[in-house]
Amino acid sequence: MNEPLIGDSQGGSRSPLVEVKDVHKSYDAGERRVEVLHGLSLSLEPGERLGIIGESGVGKSTLLYIVGTLEKPTVGTLLYGGASITDLTDPELSRFRNHEIGFVFQFHYLLPDFTALENVMMPALIAGWNREKARAAASELLQNVGLTHRVTHRPGELSGGEQQRVAVARSLILEPKLVLADEPTGNLDPDTGREVEDVICELNESKGVGLIVTTHNRSLAARMNRQMELRQGQLFSYHSGLPAG
Repeated sequence: MNEPLIGDSQGGSRSPLVEVKDVHKSYDAGERRVEVLHGLSLSLEPGERLGIIGESGVGKSTLLYIVGTLEKPTVGTLLYGGASITDLTDPELSRFRNHEIGFVFQFHYLLPDFTALENVMMPALIAGWNREKARAAASELLQNVGLTHRVTHRPGELSGGEQQRVAVARSLILEPKLVLADEPTGNLDPDTGREVEDVICELNESKGVGLIVTTHNRSLAARMNRQMELRQGQLFSYHSGLPAG
């Protein structure tokens, strides 16, 4: 099946790219139950970028994993393009996730024995692309993130910022409609972090990819179209006092 998994709504009106409706997430911790998310809702338009801030342990990563279908909510609904994916089987969710969502984590999770080019190619090869097509797409993405001169280097030969740029390129190889970034500059020094911020924002604008970033970095959050704060298991509008770019 080659048809898009996220489609436009019928009747000419466009649905949000993703909607989270009344989501609860809880875990058992010994004899008590801990509720991390409590009736949380959010909506993201195609091409929009959203920054979510919050203290450590409030559930930012949990929320991102639910949006990315890596975890299921205890209660609630997740819609993409107006269609619920809550009841998809695990194989269907896996296919959906691989084709429609890109991930950038604080720890880049690059394969140490492969070059930057090979790391970016890997999701495409797993998806069944031939090597020539995967190589061409990966080369273009590495050029977009300023790493043309590093394509043959392995992760251990790259700086932290370069490794994160490779991870950003890898997240885009299958042309997802949504990229989820969990503390993408958390392990970088301020100058390198700003360079990665620039790359993420430029790719959002040039490719029209929806972007949700969870971060402690209020400077990065301020560069999103919209900022929200996660506290007490729910999202609240956040105004940092800094201009959103």
